Amino acid sequence: MLLSDLTNLPARVLTELRATTPLELAAALTGAAGVWLAARNRIANFPVGIVCCALYIAVFIRARLYSDAGLQVAFIALNAYGWAEWRRRGAAVGTETAPTVPISRTGPGLALGLAGAGLLYAGGGGYYFAQHTDAALPYYDSATTAVSLVAQYLLSRRKLENWLLWIAVDVVYVGMYWHRGLALTSLLYAVFLGLAAYGFWQWRREMVRW
Repeated sequence: MLLSDLTNLPARVLTELRATTPLELAAALTGAAGVWLAARNRIANFPVGIVCCALYIAVFIRARLYSDAGLQVAFIALNAYGWAEWRRRGAAVGTETAPTVPISRTGPGLALGLAGAGLLYAGGGGYYFAQHTDAALPYYDSATTAVSLVAQYLLSRRKLENWLLWIAVDVVYVGMYWHRGLALTSLLYAVFLGLAAYGFWQWRREMVRW
């Protein structure tokens, strides 16, 4: 059975990709561009991220992944915050590429607070969506949303650990989006997984320079 599934996998992937909507395609392309820019430490990752999130609101509502749709709204706000913060700090040295605030590690107090907030949202949000909506994967959806919000906040604060959280959550997203028939987005998150690993390596190398 497993061998048969593996043999049919390329055909299944092709079939799923052919069913991709233009909206999902546009969202996936802007998403890939945004993560690459973030890994390269470019401020343009924020406006590109805002466009990507706006597109994915519609994609996730159609797939009944409501927590992920709401996550995009929060991402838009966090991207706007990060954009303003990087511009403000970068203006001090006349550049928009390398903000003056150094890359740093997450302190225990901040880590504990974010972990508590994330667990609260994952449990509460999962329960709400399970009881009051037709959400497809309420607890998985809420848990990945919580981790993603924490990761995006840490990215905006230039904390190295944001990439470790992205690596962990991207593994789950690959399976979850494939399960919901979002083949291109699933493959995109497999690419994100590699980019997150690259981002961790790149930021860690830059952190040594400060």
